[in-house]
Amino acid sequence: MTSNSPLSGIKVLDLSRVLAGPWCTQMLADLGADVIKVERPIAGDDTRHWGPPFLRDDAGNATQQASYFASCNRNKRSITIDMAKPEGQALIRQMAAQADVLVENFKVGGLRQYGLDYDSLRSLNPRLIYCSVTGFGQTGPYAERAGYDLMVQAMSGLMSITGHADGEPGGGPLKVGVAVIDVFTGLYAANAVQAALHARNVSGEGQHIDMALLDVAMAIQANQVSSYLATGTAPGRAGNLHPSLAPYQDFPSADGNVLLAIGNDGQFARFCAAVGHPEWSGDERFATNANRVRNRSALLALMMPVMKTRTTAEWVTLFEDKAVPCGPINTIADAFADPQVQARGLRMDLPRWGDNNAAAPDGIRHIASVANPIRMSATPITYRNAPPALGQHTDEVLREMGMDDAQIAALKKADAI
Repeated sequence: MTSNSPLSGIKVLDLSRVLAGPWCTQMLADLGADVIKVERPIAGDDTRHWGPPFLRDDAGNATQQASYFASCNRNKRSITIDMAKPEGQALIRQMAAQADVLVENFKVGGLRQYGLDYDSLRSLNPRLIYCSVTGFGQTGPYAERAGYDLMVQAMSGLMSITGHADGEPGGGPLKVGVAVIDVFTGLYAANAVQAALHARNVSGEGQHIDMALLDVAMAIQANQVSSYLATGTAPGRAGNLHPSLAPYQDFPSADGNVLLAIGNDGQFARFCAAVGHPEWSGDERFATNANRVRNRSALLALMMPVMKTRTTAEWVTLFEDKAVPCGPINTIADAFADPQVQARGLRMDLPRWGDNNAAAPDGIRHIASVANPIRMSATPITYRNAPPALGQHTDEVLREMGMDDAQIAALKKADAI
C-alpha cells in the first residue's frame, strides 16, 4: 500500500464470490485498502472455474484458471480458510476483529451458523462495517431466494426495454451484454462502504449495509423509470433508438454501421449543413428535438439513404471538426486498438508473483487487466498486483496476524486452511 492512497490503512475482509461483491472489494483495493480475499480451500471462488476462456501461462499454453476471475480480483491477497471447520471460523472471527470492513454475499442468515453474521461480529468489533450483498435484500418476501444477474435483469424490467421491438427482425427481450446489475451493485456497495467509513469517523461505530441486486436494478433504469413514474406507461424496447432524443442511434453506412448521438438542436443544424441538407433543420417537423422525436419516422426516411453514401470512417472524419457526435461501432478488439484507449493506458499487464524475474509457480507471471477509470491528481489509484492465485498469501497473512510456523502447520493439519 502506498501512503497517499485514499483508503490506505483500511483493512477489508472479503468473503464474497462471483462478481457483485468482488467488484466492490476490487474498487476498495484499487483505492488503497488492504483486501484479504477468503476462499474455500481447493475450489476457491466459483469464477476461478467459469471457463473457457482460460488464462494462458508465460509459454502461451491454456491453464485451468478462468479469465472471469481476473476481471474483479485485482490488488487483493488470497487466503484459503474452511469456515465449516471450528478452527476456520475462529480464524475468520480473529481477522474480523481487526478489520475495518467485511463484505459477504451469502444467502440471508447463511453465516449465522458459523458465528460470522453481523450481530456476532459486531460484538467483537463495534467499529466493523459489514456489507451484505444479496439478490433481494435482508427483508421482504423474496429475501431468502438466491439472486442472479440475469434473473434480476428480467424481474426488474431491464430486459423489457433492451433489444428490438416485437415484430422487428431479432425482436424480443435481451439481457445486457455484461452482468451490469452485478457491476452496478458492486459500485453502489463500494460507495456505501466509503460513506460508512466517513460516518464512523464521527460516531465511532460501524454499521450493517444491506445491498440488493433488485434494488440496484430498479434504481439504475434512470430516465426509463422516471418516464414510467411520470406517465404510468411502461416503456418498451426500441433497439438503439433513444426514447427522448432524435437522431440518436445507429445507421447503416457504406461499409457497416455508424453511430450518431445528436443531443441538441445546434448539433442537428450542424449535421444537416455537413451532409448538404440544411433545409432539414429549417423544417418545422425537425426544428426542435421534441418535434424530431414526434416525427422520427419521417426524419429517418430522409436520413437513411444519405447515411449509406459514405463509409463509417468517412462520416467520422467529416463530423470530427463540426461538433457532431459520431463514432464507429467497435468490437472490444477494435476498442483496445483505438488510439484514445491506448493513450489513456487502459490496458495493463500486472505482475502476479511480484519479482518479474522470478519463476511463477503456476506459470502465470502477468495478467492483463483494464485500468480503473478513476483519475485523481493527489491520491491516485494504485496497482500492486494481478488477481492472486488461490491461497497465494495464506502464510503471509497469518504471519502478519502474529502466528508462527507451528500454529500455521496446525491449521493446515486440521484442514482449516
